[in-house]
Amino acid sequence: MSSNLNRNRPPSSPADGGRSKRRLKTKPLLILLLLLFIGNLLWFVAWLIPNQPGGSEEVASVDGQEITRQQWMAAMEELHGRDTLLQLVNEKVMETAAKEYKIEVSDKEVALELAMLRSAQEGVDKTIFSANEDQLRDTLKTQLILEKVLTKDIVIEDEAVEKFYTENQALYDIKDAYRTKIIVVDSIAEADKAVSELENGTSFEALAKERSIDTATGSLGGDIGYITESQSAVDPNIAKTVASVAVDSWSKPLKLTDGRIAILSVTEKAEGQTFSYDDVKEHISRELALEQLPQSVTPEAFWREFDATWFYGE
Repeated sequence: MSSNLNRNRPPSSPADGGRSKRRLKTKPLLILLLLLFIGNLLWFVAWLIPNQPGGSEEVASVDGQEITRQQWMAAMEELHGRDTLLQLVNEKVMETAAKEYKIEVSDKEVALELAMLRSAQEGVDKTIFSANEDQLRDTLKTQLILEKVLTKDIVIEDEAVEKFYTENQALYDIKDAYRTKIIVVDSIAEADKAVSELENGTSFEALAKERSIDTATGSLGGDIGYITESQSAVDPNIAKTVASVAVDSWSKPLKLTDGRIAILSVTEKAEGQTFSYDDVKEHISRELALEQLPQSVTPEAFWREFDATWFYGE
């Protein structure tokens, strides 16, 4: 989301759950999730493209000059192939690590991570939510395996876990969250025109890319991720309005605090959940253990142990 939609936030404190601190050691998760999004794009393209001998089939032309399937796929591989293969290798490496160290990740653990990811107000790239949810869950599982391997020999006392839960209980009371898209314009007249186009069948995403003056969100089809009614990282008028917008519909023109006009669309509602101490004590213990590590670690650190090699040979 662009800085125009964000509000200034005070430094984190024990009362706000120390969210910034708890993200320090889990930075690899964001990298994995971004790779997941890229991977989805490539798998979709690969699904559309049957095997063609030589790849000489024309897929496009410009002024009579053809662009072949082989050229297209070569460009895709150059742009995203390395990152996609890295994701696949890392997932396999962590699956192997889980078997080696007898580590299990439950559906309940993945659900907790997904709920907390949706409730995060900062530090999460909105494009990750464009991924298929099953694949998103698989990526979260891969990250959880990594964290469990890294922390398997670190002992955290129960008292420390209980203290963290008491001081940060609000982190685990997840509110309803609304997957939201936005179109921002300069005037009510422009907003009314946009609403008219929506009513006539224009897609919200296309209109956001074409009309929104907030270029950061417009380039994503207006996507601003998951919003809660109490969220302080967005314009308060957005937070107050989002729950009243029906799923797969849009709001009336809404005046933002900076004077601009917005139209909101809600594409999904994620029901809130409250996690008890028993639900989250292992999660907290693992987070506290991760904070004791000297630096963030990615799955690549385990390639040598599990004899991983790849096309790029590095």
